[in-house]
Amino acid sequence: MRKYFVTLVLALCSVGTLKGQTASDSLAIVSAQWEIVHAQKGLIHKSASIPQLYQCPQVINLIEIDPGKGMKAGIALSDGMKKTSRIASEHHALAAINGSYFDMKHGNSVCFLKTDRQVIDTTTINEFKLRVTGAVYERKGKMKLIPWNRQIEKKYKRKVGTILASGPLLLKDGRVCDWSLCGRDFVRTKHPRSAVCMTKDGKILLVTVNGRFPGRAEGVNIPELAHLLRILGGKDALNLDGGGSTTLWLSGAPDNGVVNYPCDNKRFDHAGERGVPNIIYIYE
Repeated sequence: MRKYFVTLVLALCSVGTLKGQTASDSLAIVSAQWEIVHAQKGLIHKSASIPQLYQCPQVINLIEIDPGKGMKAGIALSDGMKKTSRIASEHHALAAINGSYFDMKHGNSVCFLKTDRQVIDTTTINEFKLRVTGAVYERKGKMKLIPWNRQIEKKYKRKVGTILASGPLLLKDGRVCDWSLCGRDFVRTKHPRSAVCMTKDGKILLVTVNGRFPGRAEGVNIPELAHLLRILGGKDALNLDGGGSTTLWLSGAPDNGVVNYPCDNKRFDHAGERGVPNIIYIYE
């Protein structure tokens, strides 16, 4: 078994390991003792506590969705800021993750958000400068992750489906994206992170990495998150709002369905959700 893991890691690293990530990091991911819960057909929850990953302890949760089993994806909006768990329950979701960046004072998205013909919010100049290089597009329950910038937003005319900008885009067609125009501190600093990912075999991953809990779960930076998702089989991947917003929810799970450790209450438990204006959710 160990020989298999080493061979797999070397193969992955030969594709082009990200600067700062090592073969030992890759090995730590693929050899971790992942706890697996089959929530229902087409929906799997996986979690792992890894003592040493990217030079510190990490706690990772992900929900793997198989669209081939009747699972569909949506983008849900709230009336004001509500917890991810509440928005998900209101939409009869099976799983959900927090959405994109927002104004914490007023509760509105600061990233482009359009549902069919209605433009609800646009991306601020500061967000474009800091991190917005991608978007989630959903139509009739099918989702894809696409590049996004100021020029694309100005010319965007599609009248069907929902689109939500975020960023940075982490992976595109299996390749690591360029973050040279994003805020340096945002890219390099370890934080709790949330991401949505499309895998090479057509699955959807909703992924959270916990953080801001020294010695227990310290979080990752953007290159580390991209590396993690690529090792997990990611083809396209997009960073979502992180920090205190990072929340992963699963219908029927204990602790009101929250399976990660949101940090907004500064306690290592499942009760620290922050109110958000939108989520990405899975339904049947």
